[in-house]
Amino acid sequence: MRVGIFGGTFNPPHIGHLTSLQEVLKKSGLGKIHVIPAFQNPLKTPLEGASAEQRYDMTKLAVEAWSDQFIVDDQEIKRGGKSYTIDTIKNIRKKVEANDLYLIIGMDKLDELEEWKDLNGILTEANLIVTTRPGFEFPQKKEELPKTICDLVEEFDFNFVELKTGRNIQFIRIKDVPASGTEIRKWIRIGKNVEKYVPLAVESYIKKNKMYQPLGDKVGDFEKFTQFCANTLFMKKGINVRGFDIRPMTAPSEFTLIASGTSTRHAASLAENVIMAVKEEYNVNPQSLEGIDEGRWVVVDYGSLIIHIFYDYVRNEYALENLW
Repeated sequence: MRVGIFGGTFNPPHIGHLTSLQEVLKKSGLGKIHVIPAFQNPLKTPLEGASAEQRYDMTKLAVEAWSDQFIVDDQEIKRGGKSYTIDTIKNIRKKVEANDLYLIIGMDKLDELEEWKDLNGILTEANLIVTTRPGFEFPQKKEELPKTICDLVEEFDFNFVELKTGRNIQFIRIKDVPASGTEIRKWIRIGKNVEKYVPLAVESYIKKNKMYQPLGDKVGDFEKFTQFCANTLFMKKGINVRGFDIRPMTAPSEFTLIASGTSTRHAASLAENVIMAVKEEYNVNPQSLEGIDEGRWVVVDYGSLIIHIFYDYVRNEYALENLW
């Protein structure tokens, strides 16, 4: 039997996950798919929200109707620490031949693969299924693959790649679903209805456990919190740090900070330092984090405070502070 591996944070599991699972199962000929919530993605900053155990519970609820096809696997949660895919693959390989094992990822993760631990081992112990994602196109030629994968190509066809490791890569088109965990968490915090995007059982679980709530109770005085974050940016040599009280305006937050870094690396470092300082002082993580990989425009969202950190050249281009 062909077996798939579908990992993720599932924070929360949503209709996009279910659509991917069902279409991959139908188009790939897999017999079963292990759905595996990560304990902690090693390439992502921890975000405020559900615990690992809650994400596991929600994932079980999301696929309950298809339990004969989808197995919710808690091995990464039990293992704890950073969740490395190669460890999960090796564990499943104890029962499944490499030729029958398929790692399922979205096209948005393909370029990221070179940052994964032991990529060569992954592409030796399992095949790869890559699905479409909004805004990303499948490679048209071998040279458009990430270099590490390109070097392993034995034969390239648009939808199928043979690798020198004996494994293969399949590209599968699936229906694009406009849903993301980041957006769903934001909608829940502002009271927007999300029944179109998450299974009913998952929505009920979220309401019952009062998940994805605003950070007000944990942070307290957001004006003081904003000053704390601004001081952290000053101490880490942020350029032209400016704060805005936008409570008189109609806006998704009450306060905004804008700062610049001397380079994309410095901008990303400023964001990382604010996140670490806030975690130590207030014991909270951001509600969402965008742009930290590129460092051109990093957005750190604490709900009532949103922090924009730019590479200085990009800040001048957008002139965001002119809005206030």
